[in-house]
Amino acid sequence: MVVAHSERATLRIGDVFLKVDADRARLDIEVEAMALAPVPTPEVLWYKPPALALAAIPGTALGRLGEPSTASPAAWAAAGAAIRRLHDAPSPPWTGRAGLSIEELVAELDYECEWLVTNDVLPADLVTRNRRIAEAALRPWTPAFTHGDLRIAHVFVDGDEVTGIIDWSEAGRGDALFDLATLTLGHRERLGDLLAGYGADVDRDVIRAWWSLRVLLVLRWLIEHGFDPFAPGCEVDVLRSQL
Repeated sequence: MVVAHSERATLRIGDVFLKVDADRARLDIEVEAMALAPVPTPEVLWYKPPALALAAIPGTALGRLGEPSTASPAAWAAAGAAIRRLHDAPSPPWTGRAGLSIEELVAELDYECEWLVTNDVLPADLVTRNRRIAEAALRPWTPAFTHGDLRIAHVFVDGDEVTGIIDWSEAGRGDALFDLATLTLGHRERLGDLLAGYGADVDRDVIRAWWSLRVLLVLRWLIEHGFDPFAPGCEVDVLRSQL
């Protein structure tokens, strides 16, 4: 068992990953996004909703949240170049997780921050100060083909080459800097290496804002689905490091 919670489960059987999802739309998006993406993705072996079978890809994850990344600067630069190819490709016709409007983000942020404080999950000062930082991400953006859940464990490398990017269920049109922030969440020291390969003039203050915004939006979900955002180096430590 790779991951399991109330919404979906992923199992590994030899060199095959079997994803079972109660929401067919997520699996449909994943299959279509992988077909459109100009970067290495897992081979689809078969798709029979609610199950999707994918071939394992070679290499190892770029890193794990809460642990130092042992990947080389060249590997991070290669990841940046691959993400740039994705962002420069024609956008899909649907909006992804990274494509919420400013109004939607503000409403979601208000709700999640209130929940965190009301339920004594985090000190009010920590939430308030990170919410202030997060506001820099609430600005107009040019739509790009985004992965939408580009966590560091979803990018695989072999040496200095990207061999595959997995988990495309939240892909779609969105803010390119959301992807860059998600990949470097908890690994801010690698942002320069990533941007060396990405090759664009990027507003680092917006990426920093997305670090706070993404964590504030996801904490409740993580807690309710059995994950531990308080583990060393993970989401809560990211919020503390922002101050």
